[in-house]
Amino acid sequence: MNTEAANLPEHLRRPSGPRDPGDAWVEGKHGKFWGRFGSAGLLVHDAGKGILLQHRATWSHHGGTWGLPGGALHQGEDAVTGALREAHEEAAVPPDNVRVLFTSVFDVGYWSYTTVAVRVVESFEPAISDPESIELSWIPTHGVEHRELHPAFATAWPELRHRLLRDHF
Repeated sequence: MNTEAANLPEHLRRPSGPRDPGDAWVEGKHGKFWGRFGSAGLLVHDAGKGILLQHRATWSHHGGTWGLPGGALHQGEDAVTGALREAHEEAAVPPDNVRVLFTSVFDVGYWSYTTVAVRVVESFEPAISDPESIELSWIPTHGVEHRELHPAFATAWPELRHRLLRDHF
């Protein structure tokens, strides 16, 4: 945690309301999901450091768990652009320092979440740059499952890990 905002009490860091029309819940027969136009997250892999994980603010959905930097897509925004934007906003991930490897989509018909897997091509240090993180950390690939993960990420991680290691390293 290396920004002034990260040192403020969490109740002072919580956003006061939607910043974009996509920042809204959608609900249907498969449940309630964040992101009117869908959501996306960035699975950042650095061969020397591991996977970049975000310890989610306690006020967020499944707060206190670990997951990927990401969030609601803007209207008309594709998932890769949205994941890169969100990771830059939340963790200061420089888009020019990563290369897309693959995407993986979870789709319930009325809402979808896209995981955008990237590899780091130029090293960087993440920084908390908005109130949605308690902490950011590089976790060795074999140690990710030992964290208390966001439930959806915990479900997706085994296949994402397999694909990341099988296809790209």
